[in-house]
Amino acid sequence: MSDLETFLTTGVFAFLLCFVRVGTAVMLMPGIGTAYVPQNVRLFFSLAFSFVLFPLLQSRMPNPLPDTFPLFSLILMEFIIGFFIGTISRVLMAAIDTAGMIVSTQSSLAHAQLFNPALASQGSVIGVFLTLTAMMLLFATDLHHLLILGIVQSYDIFPIGKEVDFGSMANFLTDTVAGAFAVGIQMTAPFLVLVLLLYVGMGIMSKLMPQIQVFMLAVPVQILLALVTLTLVISAMMLVWLAEYEKGMRFFLGTG
Repeated sequence: MSDLETFLTTGVFAFLLCFVRVGTAVMLMPGIGTAYVPQNVRLFFSLAFSFVLFPLLQSRMPNPLPDTFPLFSLILMEFIIGFFIGTISRVLMAAIDTAGMIVSTQSSLAHAQLFNPALASQGSVIGVFLTLTAMMLLFATDLHHLLILGIVQSYDIFPIGKEVDFGSMANFLTDTVAGAFAVGIQMTAPFLVLVLLLYVGMGIMSKLMPQIQVFMLAVPVQILLALVTLTLVISAMMLVWLAEYEKGMRFFLGTG
């Protein structure tokens, strides 16, 4: 009986706690946790990653096995921590969708909507394009490893069984949302300036030639200028976003 109790404490219990935190984070992480990835694939990935990880964390598991109520409380806390990690990665991904929506608005393409698989919601055409491009670069540059390492290192930041500072978590989440929105605005600064100058020019022209509907003529020019500008600055936009994503995820590595 003692061997069975030891196995439950060091084996099944450790795997259960690892799976709750890892599985919750994986269900929200960019790429693997997106809507177009089948749920069974995400489940198998979470199970496999938890199975690899839990032997390294057996020494951090509470011993002996807690009672029923503390056990469920512990599982709930692991779920909250995993949800927090996955939400941070999803918020950082939403920055690129914000930039795409701003570019679509500035190019008069905001009403052209498509399903954005990365966010499981409707999005602008340019927003979907930028989001899929960012996700491809995320895996091409191996930045998804930061999320995996962040899950592992989160056991140092949020030890199992220790009290969690929800105030600090809320503040960090708020700062991440504000930072993601600010990055989205910064990436679209060339479009904001260009369209502002175009509208100023069209306003002056409408005063000089009131008989011509200059704003009707300006829409094709606006779309063309936005697409040309996007072609010129998309590489810089992606580099800025990748740097901010890496900076945000390094919080869980203790280096952010």
